[in-house]
Amino acid sequence: MAGQPPTPAVFHLLLALTGGPRHGYALGQEVERLSGGRMRLGAGTLYRSLQRMRVDGLLAEEGSDTEDERRRVYSLTAAGRRAAAEEAERLRELVRFAVQKGLLSPELES
Repeated sequence: MAGQPPTPAVFHLLLALTGGPRHGYALGQEVERLSGGRMRLGAGTLYRSLQRMRVDGLLAEEGSDTEDERRRVYSLTAAGRRAAAEEAERLRELVRFAVQKGLLSPELES
């Protein structure tokens, strides 16, 4: 990640993985659920993001959860959890700024 915030797709995937290991299709469904349907990852974006996250050390590939070896299961690494927490904190700071500027109601800030 090297100081760069994750893309929205990567951040949503990190959040989805905090619930435990999942295979790619389940991750896509969880991202859609977490975002209230506002974030839908196409197969290309989903699997390219997962591959990049694996290379960057944010997730680990655990193999398959079925007899179908193509169905990979992914889990969050310590680095992935750290990246998710850092991005969540960055976003919290942006929300605080938005409240200060009158763009959001103060009761949304916590």
